[in-house]
Amino acid sequence: MFTNDKVTHDLLEIAEFLLDERAKTLSEAEWRFRMRGYGYNLRRVDEGIEVAKLPKNEVLGTIAI
Repeated sequence: MFTNDKVTHDLLEIAEFLLDERAKTLSEAEWRFRMRGYGYNLRRVDEGIEVAKLPKNEVLGTIAI
């Protein structure tokens, strides 16, 4: 199992990656933990999931879930 190591700032590509990874996890907490390993901080907000790029915690946008 290999990961996609392409760097992108396109929220649609990031959202696709995040949702694919979500399907592989058992809980939202596990998913958030795994995504921190990829350099993304996920936070639940009223609109969905806010996605931020670590280490500066720059908000990239929000994906609806």
